[in-house]
Parts: sequence; C-alpha cells; structure tokens
Amino acid sequence: MKINKPSLMNEQAMLQLKNIFMAPYMQLSTELIGKARHDGGNMFRHQIDTMGILIDYGYIDSVLLKASVIHDLLEDISDYDHNKILEIDIDSKEVYELVLEVTRKPEESKCDYLKGIIDHGSEKAKILKCADRISNMITLGFVTKSEFIERYCDETEYYILPIALEVDYNMYQELISLIITRRKYLEDSGYFDNKKELLLNKKQKCECK
Repeated sequence: MKINKPSLMNEQAMLQLKNIFMAPYMQLSTELIGKARHDGGNMFRHQIDTMGILIDYGYIDSVLLKASVIHDLLEDISDYDHNKILEIDIDSKEVYELVLEVTRKPEESKCDYLKGIIDHGSEKAKILKCADRISNMITLGFVTKSEFIERYCDETEYYILPIALEVDYNMYQELISLIITRRKYLEDSGYFDNKKELLLNKKQKCECK
C-alpha cells in the first residue's frame, strides 16, 4: 500500500496530522538530548528535524512520523527497553518494527546495513532513511573534517540515491543537490588538490624503494 502523501497541507491533511498521537513518542525521543552530533546539537534535534523533512515532503502517515522521532533510539542507547515503545498506542508495534528496520546492528558494517535497506527495506523504511540522510547532509555543512564529508558524500551517492530514486524523486533531487554543494566546498577548500598531491608523493616514495 502506498504511503499517504497529500499534495498540499489542506484542511483534511491538517486534521489527520492533528489527530496523530505524537507526544509520547516525542517524550521518549528526549532521552537522546545527551547524545552529541559531529555538527553540534544533539540527536533529539535530529529526530525532530527528520520528522519535519517528512512533513515538508507531504508525508503524514502516523507510523512513519512516530518512527521518525525515535528512529535513532535503539541504535544510540544500548539495551534500550523496547517495551517503552510497544506500550504506547495502537501503532506501537508497527512503529517499533519500522525503527528496527532502520537500526544498524552492532555487528553490521555500514555498507551491509545500507545494502540491506536497498534490498529488503519496506517503503516506509526507505522513505524514513531518505529523510534521515537529507537531515544529515544539510548539517554536514557544519562539519569541518574534510575526510568525513568526502566519505559521507560517497556513501550517499552509492547507497542512498538508489533508495531515493525508488521512493521519492523530489528527495532524490535534493540529495543530489546536497552532494554537489558539499563536494564543491571540498573543491574550493583545496582538499582534492591536497589529496592528489599526497597520493602522488606516496606513489613516488614507493617507486624509489
């Protein structure tokens, strides 16, 4: 079944959004306030930002929005009591299952995790992952480690763009734009030139041995 996505925030959509029982999920999300991020801020703000991006793209599905505000809870808080999620309301089981879908297991590599979403993720998991990555790519503009920015852009291109192309073309377009601007920053800062020079020097040293 396709996700509910009205073209406009009309009165019907507003009333549907009004009736979503969000507060208890947001309360659980506040447990992430103490989890800092590379770009500053904390993981709680990232959850709320991800929900905002979904609404910005027209998604008002209750399970999707509830999962968005706690999507990092299980991954960032070890041994989290999942019963806190399951006991909230009628959507709790579906919300918990969706959060599990986008939660990376401790023994799982990032590549295997993302490939799993590409190959086996539900439509909601893929949409949530795209919104999550848009939030991360926007805040990547506040990250100062060039190597991290390069790796994150590459990861987004290889793994997230195929997901976005499948589920939401507008998200796909925004992600492409974000990749371009972040790589432009690396280019303007001289990062790629410095990297090329380092690789050339390393190659010359190897040849001299």
